[in-house]
Amino acid sequence: MTHTIKKAITVLSMVIFGSVLLYNCEPDADSLGEQLFLDGAAQGNEKSFEVVAFNIDNNDSIRTEASKLSSAVLGAFDEPQFGRQKASYLTQLRLSTYDPDFGANAVVDSVVLVMKPTYASDSVTTTTDESFVFAGVDGNVDAKKVVNTYPVVKYGKAKKTLNIKVNEVTEFLKSSSDTVKSNQAFAFDPTVLGSKEFKGKVSSVTITKDSDGSALFTASSPGIRIPLDKTFFQNKIIAKKDQPELQDASNFIRHIRGLRISVEETDGYLFQFSPNDMELIMYYKYDKTDVTPATRPQATYTFALGSANTHIGQYEYNRTGSAWSSATIGDQNNGAPKLFLQGMGGPSIGVKIPDATINELKQLYQDKKAAIIGAKIRIYTDPVDWNNNYAKPTAFTFLQKDKKDNKTTTGFTADVLNLIGSPGFSSIYKIYDLDKNPTYYEFIVTKSVKNIVEGEESNAAKYFRIDMGSFQSNTDGTLAGARFTSRAYNTSRAVFVGSQAGNANRVQLKVIYGTK
Repeated sequence: MTHTIKKAITVLSMVIFGSVLLYNCEPDADSLGEQLFLDGAAQGNEKSFEVVAFNIDNNDSIRTEASKLSSAVLGAFDEPQFGRQKASYLTQLRLSTYDPDFGANAVVDSVVLVMKPTYASDSVTTTTDESFVFAGVDGNVDAKKVVNTYPVVKYGKAKKTLNIKVNEVTEFLKSSSDTVKSNQAFAFDPTVLGSKEFKGKVSSVTITKDSDGSALFTASSPGIRIPLDKTFFQNKIIAKKDQPELQDASNFIRHIRGLRISVEETDGYLFQFSPNDMELIMYYKYDKTDVTPATRPQATYTFALGSANTHIGQYEYNRTGSAWSSATIGDQNNGAPKLFLQGMGGPSIGVKIPDATINELKQLYQDKKAAIIGAKIRIYTDPVDWNNNYAKPTAFTFLQKDKKDNKTTTGFTADVLNLIGSPGFSSIYKIYDLDKNPTYYEFIVTKSVKNIVEGEESNAAKYFRIDMGSFQSNTDGTLAGARFTSRAYNTSRAVFVGSQAGNANRVQLKVIYGTK
C-alpha cells in the first residue's frame, strides 16, 4: 500500500499546484512526490470517505439528430436488468445530380442499399473461387472471386439472426440541424421496400477476369447489401425525369421524404454503423442510340446519403419487469443501493460528496495540515447483478453539476479544465480488473475536492455525473466541449454497487493526503 501511495503522489503532485507540502523550489520533476516520504519530511496516507451515489432518470430520451450521430445504432436487445432496447434509424436521401438524364427508355434492374457496420478487422475469413463465372453485360466471363468476411462488433446476444427491413418515411424530416429526441415517432409506410436476413457478418468481394486479371466487380468496403424494390424507384425516380420532383433538393426531399431502417426482432444485439458512409445505388439500362446498332448498356446512379441529409436515431424501450423499473431514483440524501448506467438515453449516475465528508476533510486539513494530493471516486460493478458475458464498459464521461443563482450548470470538472495536458495526467478515469468480476473504476476528482476543502469553493448543490460514452475531440485533439460526447450511440450498460452501508464495494471517495 505504501508503494501505491508513493507512486500516486509522485504522479499527482506534479500536476496539483499550490500544495502546502511542496516546499522545495527546485526539485527534480520525477521525484517531486517522493520527497514527501524522504528523511521523515512527511507521511503519505490514503483514507476512504463516504459519498452519496444515486440514479438519474433521463426518461429514455436523448438528442439523436445528425450532429449527435457520428455513428448510428441498429438492432434490439433484451435483458433483465435494463429491459428491452430497440434501435431504428431514419435518413433523408438526395440526388447526387439534379435534373438527371437517365437516357431513353430507362428501366431499373436493381437497387441496393449498403450499410457499413463497425467490424473486427483483425478477424477475417477468406474464401476463393477460382472457377467463378461472371455474368457480364456481354456474356459470361471466366473469373476468380475472393470474399473476405468479418464479424460485426455487437453488443448483446451475438449469435442471433436479425431481419433488417427498410420502409419509406411519410413524414417530412426537417433540417439536419434541427433538434430531435430519440423517442420521437415519425410516420412511415408499412409496405416494406427491402429486407435482409443478417447473420452478424459483413464481406468485401473482388471479382477479377482470368484472362488478364482486370477487375470485373469490386466491393472493397465490407457492408450489408440490402436489395430494394426496383418498381418503387422506377416510379419515383425514372418516371419523374424532367419533372419538378427531380429539379432541386427542396422538391426532392418532399417527394421522397426518407428511409427508415429497423429490425423485426425484439431481442438479439445492437451494432453500430457509419451514417455518412451509407450508399444507395440504382442499376438500370437505357437505349444508346448514337451507335449502330443501338445497344442497351447498364448504368448506375448513386444517391447522396451523407452529412447534408437529416439523420435520426430512434430508440424504443420496454422496462416492464426489469430491475431498473423498480430502482431508487434521484435520492441525493440517501443514495441508491444499486446504480444503473446505460447509453442511448438510459440512466446516468450521480455522486455527491456530502457536507459531513467535506467537513471531515477540512478538519483534517486544519488540524494536521493534511494537504490533498490525490482524490478519486471508486465505483464497482455489481458482482451478482452484473455477472454476465457482456463486455464491461470502457468509455465514460464525467461532468460536474452545480447550481448558482438558481441556475443549474453542467460542465467539465476542475480536473479536466486544469490538468488535462499536464505531465502525469493521462485520463479522467482509470479501469481495473476489466476481465474480472467485479471490475472497478476510479474517477479523478483531486482538483475539484481541493477547491472545496483547501479553497473557498462552495459544496452546496454540487455533484458529479457519470454517463456512458466518451468526450469528442476537435481536429487538433482538444476536447470539443462538455456537450459533445458519444453517449447518443454508446450501446454499453452496467449495474454498479451504490450506497450500501457495510459493503466494501460501495461507492467511496478515496483521498491520498500528506502531512509533515
